[in-house]
Amino acid sequence: MTEPTSSSPPAEPVLLSSRDARGVHTLTLNTPRSFNVLSEAMLAALQSALDAVAADPQARLVVIAANGRAFCAGHDLKQMRATPELAYYQKLFAQCSRLMLAIRKLEVPVIARVQGLATAAGCQLVAQCDLAVASDNASFGVNGIDVGLFCATPGVALSRNILPKQAMEMLLTGDFISADEARVRGLVNRVVAPDALDAELQALLDRILAKPREALAMGKALFYRQLETGLESAYQLAGQSMACNMAHEVAQEGVQAFIDKRPPSWRA
Repeated sequence: MTEPTSSSPPAEPVLLSSRDARGVHTLTLNTPRSFNVLSEAMLAALQSALDAVAADPQARLVVIAANGRAFCAGHDLKQMRATPELAYYQKLFAQCSRLMLAIRKLEVPVIARVQGLATAAGCQLVAQCDLAVASDNASFGVNGIDVGLFCATPGVALSRNILPKQAMEMLLTGDFISADEARVRGLVNRVVAPDALDAELQALLDRILAKPREALAMGKALFYRQLETGLESAYQLAGQSMACNMAHEVAQEGVQAFIDKRPPSWRA
């Protein structure tokens, strides 16, 4: 008889994914000891989870959260340093950009739940989400410049959230801003005490879930599309979107309910 061999416990998944009965998908970064860095494994897990949301016709919302003291400390610098090759870096940043675009392309709103540190690509992740709720101990920075790496890709999302000179100062100096300052600048929507973070998030979820999915999907798609166009084209796109929305049964029911002075009856 041979001695039983000891085995190490199975590794924790880098990303925890769940979906509740309302259609809310929660994606939780789960490498707290490394401050939830966006390693290759984390990027792949997030991409797979977002692809699953996109394929779920009953999805209503996505929450991106994190375990531990930090939200996300950006890319895994040790992993990046281990393969000092241009082709590798091009592939890695393309993978990250695909992930950020997947958030944009989802029909449903994506909300970041932020506690602690959100830096570099972690700050990018917050900026790329449609909405963000933060605890008052959170801090935000794009400090790649501190190691000689200008945060170019994080700057794409950041500059679409806050004013250009504010974004450029953060990118050039690597300085961090507080949660309160992030709210003032437009990077996050709400800031609360850490023990109130989940309640504040839930209140926001409830307000959005009370609205019809179809109208939210049309609205999100149009909102970002018109931002990238000139004013005249933006109005053309917006007018077409509103016409399609008004012709849809959810708006017909909503308007009739307003006329009838009753709550609208929208299917879940």
